[in-house]
Amino acid sequence: MGHCVHFASDLHLGAPNGVESRERERTFVQWMRAAAEGTGFAAGRPATELHLVGDIFDFWHEYRHAIPKGGTRVMGAIAELTDGGLPIHFHAGNHDMWTYGYLEEELGVQVHDSPVVTNYDGLKCMIGHGDGLGKGDKGYRSLKRLFTSSVARGMFRRLHPDLGIRLARAWSAQSRDHTATPMANVSDEHLYQYATLWNEQQQKEEKADLFIFGHRHLPLELVLPDGHTRYLNTGDWLQHKTSVALVDGQASLLHHR
Repeated sequence: MGHCVHFASDLHLGAPNGVESRERERTFVQWMRAAAEGTGFAAGRPATELHLVGDIFDFWHEYRHAIPKGGTRVMGAIAELTDGGLPIHFHAGNHDMWTYGYLEEELGVQVHDSPVVTNYDGLKCMIGHGDGLGKGDKGYRSLKRLFTSSVARGMFRRLHPDLGIRLARAWSAQSRDHTATPMANVSDEHLYQYATLWNEQQQKEEKADLFIFGHRHLPLELVLPDGHTRYLNTGDWLQHKTSVALVDGQASLLHHR
């Protein structure tokens, strides 16, 4: 029996308010446990890995002695599952990129700051949040360079958490609205463009068979111009409640209720 891997992204815990966030969080915890136990939508096939593909938190920043409140149920479930031996990968998104070791040390996840390429049952996959990739997101790429600079991070950590988090949440709301804008044509979808160009630049044996990204808040399942490589977007849990399952080398987009 091969791998059974589940991918989800863009939970945005904390948005738009505490009540709605907690309701969404409880639903997501049920999804995580069903995947791990092989029950519900994952009946009979317990996960061999889980990938949280970015923006699990609407804002995340690890201060020296504090973290943003909220997300307790998800963090507890993650710790419970990793303690039980399930590998969980946390792909930093544009809303939760400011990690400095807390998630690894306390929750036991593997944190990835950029897309990773791995092989599951003969299927070569690239997995990442997707922010800043492709020809789109030009303004954000410049902003990301600022956000990830040691100087900017140091300055932000000097702000009192109450002020820093309030400013960050105001930016987060604007960012969510921009990210979820649908493209008129497939050719305009910048992560589709990125996947196509990335494969074109690789040697034949290095090309990916499957690209899995989040960030766009749009569940997508597209075939690249070569006719067989696929790009799947995990969608989000603010509106769509979708995920991607990769079972025995076969990937599919799942819709949850």
